Amino acid sequence: MAREKPNMNVVFVGHVDAGKSTTVGRILFDSGVVSEQEMTKLKQEAEKYGKRGFEFAYVMDQIRESRERGVTIDLAYKKIMTPKYQVTIIDAPGHRDFVKNMITGTSQADAAFLVISAPSGVQPQTKEHLWLLRTMGLQNLCIIINKMDAVEYKEETFNKVKEEVSNVVKSVGYKLEKVTFIASSGIEGDNVVKKSTKMPWYKGPTVLEQIDLFPQPELPTGLPMRMPVQDVYEITGIGTVPVGKVETGIMKVGQKIKVLPGRTGKGVDGELRTIEMHHESMPEALAGDNVGVNIRGVGKKDIARGDVICAADKPVPIVEEFIAQIAVINHPTVLAKGYTPVFHVHTAQVPCQFVELLEQIDPRTGQVMKQNPDFLKNGDVAKVKIRPQGNLCMETQKDNQFMARFAVRDAGQTVAAGVCIEITKKKEL
Repeated sequence: MAREKPNMNVVFVGHVDAGKSTTVGRILFDSGVVSEQEMTKLKQEAEKYGKRGFEFAYVMDQIRESRERGVTIDLAYKKIMTPKYQVTIIDAPGHRDFVKNMITGTSQADAAFLVISAPSGVQPQTKEHLWLLRTMGLQNLCIIINKMDAVEYKEETFNKVKEEVSNVVKSVGYKLEKVTFIASSGIEGDNVVKKSTKMPWYKGPTVLEQIDLFPQPELPTGLPMRMPVQDVYEITGIGTVPVGKVETGIMKVGQKIKVLPGRTGKGVDGELRTIEMHHESMPEALAGDNVGVNIRGVGKKDIARGDVICAADKPVPIVEEFIAQIAVINHPTVLAKGYTPVFHVHTAQVPCQFVELLEQIDPRTGQVMKQNPDFLKNGDVAKVKIRPQGNLCMETQKDNQFMARFAVRDAGQTVAAGVCIEITKKKEL
């Protein structure tokens, strides 16, 4: 089976009325992913609600609803093909969802488009969006100055907004020379997929062309092999089959592996017998592949969701405690020492306790504002010490960022999100 084009995950971020969903809907329609029929139907629906032009936004909203009904996250994203990439578009409705999506790792974006409305320019959240992209380690950024139709396609308006945004982009630490600015109108389709004839002064790429201009994401195949287990099946004639996504490294048939933490917390040794992908047997799987495996020496009782299958010679650490940088997104009151919510790390869900609030950080500058704050509230960013109340495998952002991100959930809400920066390993018993 030939590998397809390389994957590129692209996230669209922006203030609520900047026209993000419209831009995404326009890409899907103009590149043929959404049919004329579907569009006509959505258009009628939009007009029925008195929202002319909302049909493009509805394209993503439909997907979002399917997502809310619990369809697996992967399927909720739309795929398009460009000459160079197989592109997954992640539409982040609000920045809370965005943070959650970015951190839970399913959708670690390779590149981001920040959509700004030409009539309104920089909004209070613009800085926050940029800061989050930066914190999440997103290097590749493009700014879309949208709704150019609302400012009569004027070059001077574009330049004025571009300058405002440039100042913010610089202040959060991006290099301006690496950031592209696109003048577009999602609703009219100018410079989204098709080049616009209304802005002869604009010489840059369209949004679709820009996707191919982003550098090809490097697959983390050079890191040690890690496959967090999503589910475990019993298949007649084969036996126990754990499935999941290879996050990093290369997995090969015959490879010696360890399942950690395993039921006992000491791990289980095994050897990879088979690797299946899309119902075909493969000799190996690379980072990014979703696979099912059968392991000699590992039965149904030895492995569960949240365990990590890893290279035996480079096992993933089981942590005693860890230090993380977190952003509080949505806590009903304040977050204080002793709080023990559930941490979602790769596929594991483990209650963890906040044992110390070390320092509060200014989200705009990254500087320490306060040592040992008494509590944290929504919008705060801080360095904290955390102790898992069960066995948990994770790594630091420096060693393996794919195994370092987590979301903190409580009563059905994502309370906070963050990355692990330091770990204390469990002592061998």
